[in-house]
Amino acid sequence: MVKRLTYRLIVLLCLIGTSSVQAQLNTDRITAIGRNALYFEDYVLSIQYFNQVIKLKPYLAEPYFLRAIAKLQLSDYTGALDDCNKAIERNPFHPGSYYTRGYIYRQMNEWQKAEADFTEALVFSPDNKAYLMLRADVRAQMQHFDEALQDIDYLLHREPNAPSLLFEKGVICIQKKDTLCAYDYLSKTVKYDSQNSSAWSALGLVDMYMSNDSAAAQHLTRAIDLGSKWAGDYMNRGILNYHQHNYRAALSDYDEAVRLAPQEASCYYNRSLLRTEIGDYNRALDDLDKAIDLAPEQTEMRYQRSLVLMELGQWQTALNDIDTLLNAFPYFLPSYYMAAQAKTALGDKKSAYQYRQKAYLLEQKKDSIQALHNATAPSTDVKIAQSSPKKRDVRKEFSTRTAQNGTETTEDETGYSSATRGSIQKRYTDVINEPNIILSYYTSNTALRNTNYQHPLLYQLNRRHILPSTLYATYQELTLTADMVNDHFENINRLSRQLDEKPSAELHFARAIEFALVQDYTSAIDDCTQALTMVNHQQDKTMVVLLTFCRANWRYKNIEYMRANGDINNEYHSKSVANRFEMDYDIMLRDYDYVIRLQQDFAFAYYNKANILCLQQDYNTAIDYYTKALKEDNDFAEAYFNRGLTYIYTDRIQEGIADLSKAGELGIYQAYNLITRFR
Repeated sequence: MVKRLTYRLIVLLCLIGTSSVQAQLNTDRITAIGRNALYFEDYVLSIQYFNQVIKLKPYLAEPYFLRAIAKLQLSDYTGALDDCNKAIERNPFHPGSYYTRGYIYRQMNEWQKAEADFTEALVFSPDNKAYLMLRADVRAQMQHFDEALQDIDYLLHREPNAPSLLFEKGVICIQKKDTLCAYDYLSKTVKYDSQNSSAWSALGLVDMYMSNDSAAAQHLTRAIDLGSKWAGDYMNRGILNYHQHNYRAALSDYDEAVRLAPQEASCYYNRSLLRTEIGDYNRALDDLDKAIDLAPEQTEMRYQRSLVLMELGQWQTALNDIDTLLNAFPYFLPSYYMAAQAKTALGDKKSAYQYRQKAYLLEQKKDSIQALHNATAPSTDVKIAQSSPKKRDVRKEFSTRTAQNGTETTEDETGYSSATRGSIQKRYTDVINEPNIILSYYTSNTALRNTNYQHPLLYQLNRRHILPSTLYATYQELTLTADMVNDHFENINRLSRQLDEKPSAELHFARAIEFALVQDYTSAIDDCTQALTMVNHQQDKTMVVLLTFCRANWRYKNIEYMRANGDINNEYHSKSVANRFEMDYDIMLRDYDYVIRLQQDFAFAYYNKANILCLQQDYNTAIDYYTKALKEDNDFAEAYFNRGLTYIYTDRIQEGIADLSKAGELGIYQAYNLITRFR
């Protein structure tokens, strides 16, 4: 698969011509291949194709627009929004750009901006069904229900029996709290599309609002029988069974709801009410703890937990919840009586009396309190799920074909790698910096990344052929096999014999690399230092810069190696080891500074130094050095990625997401998972 990917990118480079006519043909061809990758959900690769077109012809709107679609499918709203803006700047007459930007704003809950963009898209394509339906949805979110219904009615005039339109109108009527209208249109929906589980689900919800419990249970069961995997259907049916005292069926439904939506607080809360009803207080408490952890802002759940805690005799813990509840609902009388009961159980009769007295006074003044303060009480009833899942699949909901006015390619020229295809933002990524750039004979740099791993100094050194192999800059070392390790040990022995006969800086450098490859970093550092004493610092800047850079890298590797082997944590040596590593970090940073002073465009030194500063938690200085690295190489993907994380460490979330977006654009596809999580 890696070979296929590499081959595709080699083909891409071959497509980039020099003449203007050839460039026109090639950019058209690259765009077509990028579209193809987009069609087959190979979003990361498609971005790389569009990047190339943008570099050649930054004045074109289409590659920005297509790249925005790819980023949107990866949930990178910041990057997609920026690309949409650039596409509209270059071509303000393309409806797909407004549709895409409107959809992004909708995902970001910026309803007014979304409505404006869908309206602008409709100027150029006034009868577009997708544009009208999304504008109706946005208007409903803004509670402009009459305007939303106008959009749907316009479409229903053309397609009076379209199930999707009937369903959408029914849902808007639910939001408008017009249950009769909702029931009418949802009934029509299931009439014309009896296999639509969402319509049966919504119809069941309307029945619950109208207290038609028997019909609601039938409709929810129909939705479940049709394969609904939405937890709300099970939760709502569980509520109906709970009200009918059919506890076994209710518990089964709640269990399934929790399985389908383990992060939904209301599922645990409803199950806790049932478990409390049947006296299973310990399990009810477990559910309430989970629900409150997931939704601490829903203070009313603490009332239920305080009741359960008092049943279990955990009086002080119950008082903690009661205090929180009273802060939110200071006129809720039952809380005062509960607090008095808990204080009595704890032997604090004075406080218990004070709580009862407070409750008595509030009871006497309840009418005036209600008039002056509009006092509210916590809602302690079961929590009904809404008519549809809260979170939707962006790829299924957003139509790339609609955005592109129905144009799509069918020829597959790209192939794909399963590791980078589809919704990769859902694949968990650890929050950890990209590693240092090192120099090695081995490299596994991915072809997706746009970072320039070349530098004139490396080219000059490799042309001199003073090392047995070509030296590469890489962010990812290869794991050596046993045979490879044996070969390097033989090389060490050979170089040692040559050094005994005729010492030279070049031989020390060569042996240092061999030592580093077999992880003998102490010897590698010693050889680097010896080489630096032998080389002419005025006449051979190439050797000095690369030797000093390598020495700093291997000093860091040596610290990592010792930490992995427990040397740093040895209690007997802890103080001396700590002093030594503090000294090593200082030497390391001085080496990077020396490299930068001699070769100011050596971006790798800025980047590596920034990584060390991050380890020392000097985040602001680290950001400065990542920025300097990016000044030398504006496509330094790893620097964007690490700076993005560093911004986030310092609570500069939006700047961090912007950098992660750029890192994703430049090929670090793991950034998309982090963007989704931090956003």
